[in-house]
Amino acid sequence: MAGRFRAFSFVDRITRLEPGQRIEGQYTVPATTTRFPESLMAEAVGQLAAWAAMSHVSFTHRPVAGLAGETRYRGSVAPGQTLNLEADIERCDEEAIAYGGRASIDGRCVLELTHCVGPMLPMEEFDAPDAVRADFETLRGPGAPPGRFAGVAAPFVKLIEHVAGEKVRAELRVPAEAPFFGDHFPRRPVFPGTLLMDSLSTLALQLAREAPSLQGAELAPSKVTDVKIRSFTSPGQTLELLVDLQSATAEAAQLKLAARADGKGVATARIEIARRQ
Repeated sequence: MAGRFRAFSFVDRITRLEPGQRIEGQYTVPATTTRFPESLMAEAVGQLAAWAAMSHVSFTHRPVAGLAGETRYRGSVAPGQTLNLEADIERCDEEAIAYGGRASIDGRCVLELTHCVGPMLPMEEFDAPDAVRADFETLRGPGAPPGRFAGVAAPFVKLIEHVAGEKVRAELRVPAEAPFFGDHFPRRPVFPGTLLMDSLSTLALQLAREAPSLQGAELAPSKVTDVKIRSFTSPGQTLELLVDLQSATAEAAQLKLAARADGKGVATARIEIARRQ
């Protein structure tokens, strides 16, 4: 695995596999990591499910981001902590994988995914099948070398329009080059959907703080629902980000998220920002 899966790979070891049914694994956030957005916990569970899917179809196809019914954030992870990952496979074939999963730390659930669907596409478009198969055997055996991930830089987001407590429109400039493109994916670089969601969530958090009922409160994303990734985002592409505050109470705010490229929809979702427990 040397030289591969070093910059955006969040499974260190696969500890249990029931083909077509369930997979478990672990990932330790390197102690030296500078930035590990909470959305990467969802990425880790999704990658674990992807390993189950790819092995189930003999590495002829791989899943890509598609739909996520609900993501619940129940905690956070700090550098040096180990995420115990698990995914239950509801369906898996050469068309799609449907799954749910969770991440926990020392027996405490910090993230839960439900009703996720990833369309399957030919592996050769994204990576070399034999190399992916070899990486899978490494994860099933000795495990990946530790300390591979250095963190991700915060993307450049420029505000275009801002109506305090109501809506935000911004521009996200996807880098033309970044370490994570080497993993995502070697033959077809794609901006990770979880990093797009992280940018949208950050804007949503800023907007929720402006709601009169929540001003001064310590807030954090608590739930993301109805995530739909409609198209790939390439290196160097510019995205328009849209966040609208739908409602707010003394406990939480509900917001609508969207991303567009050249006027066409790239992604949509809804997010709840709540008082931190």
